[in-house]
Amino acid sequence: MPADHHEQARVEAACAELAAAGQPVTFADVANRTRISRTTLYRRADLRAVIEEHRTHGQDASTLTGLTVQIDQLRRSLEAVAAKVRRHEETIRRLEHARRRPG
Repeated sequence: MPADHHEQARVEAACAELAAAGQPVTFADVANRTRISRTTLYRRADLRAVIEEHRTHGQDASTLTGLTVQIDQLRRSLEAVAAKVRRHEETIRRLEHARRRPG
């Protein structure tokens, strides 16, 4: 197993242990459990993403408030994607119309 993958697995395990114990997932606690410096946890995007994912979705995911926040975030994301699709469709229509016009 490559060192990077091994570190990521250790971070994932530490986050899961903290969440299972009902403790907040913090960079300091993950650093203590994994023996990876906080600086490394912050600087490495892959490790930081694992921690932030657990912090965001860990304990709040099962509460009504947490679910409401997640649904709202998903709704806004979906609306943004839909708006982008509409813009792309309009661009395609304009390009197809311009192509059909005699030059």
